[in-house]
Amino acid sequence: MLTNARENAVRAARCSMVAALVILAGCRSASDSTASANASQSRPARPALMPARAGTQALAVDPERTVVTVIVRRAGPLARLGHDHVITSADEAGSVWLGSTPADSSFELTLPVERFDVDLPAARAAAGPEFVVPVPDDARAGTRHNMLRPEVLDGGHFPAVTLRSSAASGAWPQPTVRVAVTLKGVERGQEIPVVVERDANGVIARGELRLNQTDFGMTPFSVAGGAIQVADTLEIRFEIAASASGAISPPRVP
Repeated sequence: MLTNARENAVRAARCSMVAALVILAGCRSASDSTASANASQSRPARPALMPARAGTQALAVDPERTVVTVIVRRAGPLARLGHDHVITSADEAGSVWLGSTPADSSFELTLPVERFDVDLPAARAAAGPEFVVPVPDDARAGTRHNMLRPEVLDGGHFPAVTLRSSAASGAWPQPTVRVAVTLKGVERGQEIPVVVERDANGVIARGELRLNQTDFGMTPFSVAGGAIQVADTLEIRFEIAASASGAISPPRVP
């Protein structure tokens, strides 16, 4: 019996070591261990404001007040040993065409993939109390490397993600909007409620939607035969602020 107890203890220790290695593999990339957790600080040229459509006011997306947040959940039998991640956009560009009714209005937003940030402390705090625990810098760097791989976002071939409204119904300030997301050359859409704030200088629209990675041809990251993996469903929260071109906030100094 004593021999069996010792053997069980050895097995338990080995299992703990394997679990630890799985966690590191899921978040860290050996080929990118020294890479930055976030994108380059270089700023792409800002596209010109699209002309107003008939009967609408053309507003430019303000990147200093706009953000798209993607919640990436963990999954698998050992999910409790991994991290849930918070991905946030930066250097957003686009236009909002504001009409007298939601049906007459629309928007288009472009998100540079290389400017996605991973698990910024402020972003995790804003995402909710379940994200209060910070993620180590090496895990953030590994997650970003995995996110940009060809099997996932394939940032080398598809440098941007776009969100646009294809239809809207209802009335201000809570219309129903059909939002189309284009990712890796595939477009998927769904109707969601959107909360809109309007003032003399512009508009702010907030909404949430859920999309499956596999619907866009992406393969959710996994290790150890799926013991730890990324959940297929992505939770996307957006806040789009747009203003007349003269009212856009100046860029923050890095």
